Amino acid sequence: MRHSARVRLLLVIPVLLCALFAGGAVRRVQDTCGPFTDVSALFCPYVLEAYYTGITAGTSPTTFSPDMPITRGQAAVFAAKGLSQAVARSSRRAALGQWWTTTPHYDASLGFTPLGDIFLGQPCSDGADIWVPSESGAVSRIRASDGKILGTWTSPSGNAALCAMGKVFVVGLSGLYMIDPAGDPGPATLVTSDFGGGDFRSLTFDGNRIWVTNPIGQCACDPYPPGAIAIITPGAWTSQVITTGSLYPWGIVFDGTNMWMTAIPSGLYRLDAAGSIVQTVPTGTYPGLPIFDGANIWVPSSEGITVVRAVTGDVVATLTGKGVGGVSAAFDGSRVLVLGSGNGTVWDAQTLSLLGSFSTLPLSGAAAVSDGINFWLTLADYPATGGLGRF
Repeated sequence: MRHSARVRLLLVIPVLLCALFAGGAVRRVQDTCGPFTDVSALFCPYVLEAYYTGITAGTSPTTFSPDMPITRGQAAVFAAKGLSQAVARSSRRAALGQWWTTTPHYDASLGFTPLGDIFLGQPCSDGADIWVPSESGAVSRIRASDGKILGTWTSPSGNAALCAMGKVFVVGLSGLYMIDPAGDPGPATLVTSDFGGGDFRSLTFDGNRIWVTNPIGQCACDPYPPGAIAIITPGAWTSQVITTGSLYPWGIVFDGTNMWMTAIPSGLYRLDAAGSIVQTVPTGTYPGLPIFDGANIWVPSSEGITVVRAVTGDVVATLTGKGVGGVSAAFDGSRVLVLGSGNGTVWDAQTLSLLGSFSTLPLSGAAAVSDGINFWLTLADYPATGGLGRF
């Protein structure tokens, strides 16, 4: 059987990475070979390895063109990206080894940036910096390379941040605000507030629209009204609000095709483009902020972790045990970190095996994100201080 240089080179790179750095980011094979429709089952694992680690993006959103010849320049790019991934994995494991210890308490010397607020929201990463909103209204920009605070913007009651379209979006009690990272620190710009009031908790981007979860509907009152989802169109900044009845939407994540929402009291819900629920997947009670690893949705909850195959919605595994479960999850390209209120666990995304566990005590964790190299956790020591931990 004859194979092009494109496929032969991509067969070599994953083998070298695995040989040099065991435990690399080998993705699970999906039925459709990820986004590609022209890759045979024989070569699918290697192509997906290269695709999910950023070595190649294919020749179009749905084609890889395995029989197309490549130039010497393209071969050099593939090889250089492969070596960069290997170095990044090696550095990440060295850093993670510093905190995978039996130390009973979180060691601030391993990387902690005080932010002066104990109510920190869901952060986002733009690759170079971490953006951390807070309920006090401060939005901090943290440089990922060294944890230095680069600036502070203001946005009323920020519960969650989204890095998308070259901007940073923050949502809180009063609407959706936008920050231009190229500008100087100052007030964030209100782009829309026409999707009602409430305690907005999570947001994501589907390539065209911003989706926001609102667990307590149109007002912060008791008894709680129905929850809602707002779908916002950038540019026009128009909103479509979908009520969810007795469900209180919490976390939301996009897998490239479908939108997935966690909701209280329990469950993971697949949504169509209009925001309607088309599939329900049972999870533990009080599910938190989910993450997509390129193949599966990871849903932390008070009772454990539910791993769901994104293509079918089938439950791949239910992970339970002492200290397993939490409020938020993050994916670094090969590993999934699940953060609890005072502890956390780290898993191999491909094998679903437990790699390590840790304690953040006396600090309490709220949300996690990864910049592709390090994990970042919002942590607080009630009622004293809060900040961002880097691992």
